Amino acid sequence: MSTTDPHTVEEIDWHSVTEDAQQLLAASDCVHSRAEVDAALDRMADEIHAIYGDRPLHVLAVMNGALFPCAALLQRLRNPMVVDYLHATRYRGQTSGGSLVWKVAPPPDLRDRDVLLVDDILDEGKTLQAIREALGRSGPASLRVAVLVRKVHDRCVAGAGADIIGLEVPDRYVFGCGMDVHGFWRQLPEIRALREG
Repeated sequence: MSTTDPHTVEEIDWHSVTEDAQQLLAASDCVHSRAEVDAALDRMADEIHAIYGDRPLHVLAVMNGALFPCAALLQRLRNPMVVDYLHATRYRGQTSGGSLVWKVAPPPDLRDRDVLLVDDILDEGKTLQAIREALGRSGPASLRVAVLVRKVHDRCVAGAGADIIGLEVPDRYVFGCGMDVHGFWRQLPEIRALREG
């Protein structure tokens, strides 16, 4: 199975890309259904409301993975809010992480604001930790992290974590609900995991 970067359009054989994407989907199992994801988002919204009440929020989505969970989560909240984004990645279309790359830096105007950072997954926590440190230097009144899923393992870096967590997933490569596999399947309403081997 080839792994094609969907951004290099001049080199894409779309027939091959479609076959690869379908093979990835066929080689996976559903670990959380759409109903489970929806229930988790409801619980997360309740937790956020319990923390902030009706206070204004500055919400930051970590692109591209947080696109789905952030949109779904914010539809469940009634706070006045500024919705913004940043883009930091370690995966760049691959299934293992490398060094952190800032594609869009954090906004500089967070002083004295209640900041809610939304991401798709807490895995080893290196990306989230670097983002949290960068945001902390901006002087927010508060900074909390909400993630749709946390991967269950003991490799999380010291000090990394999330304040609001929707679901736990096994220590496998997961995708759907904003998470991709080789650039594909972010749009799935359920969470799937690649089979090993």
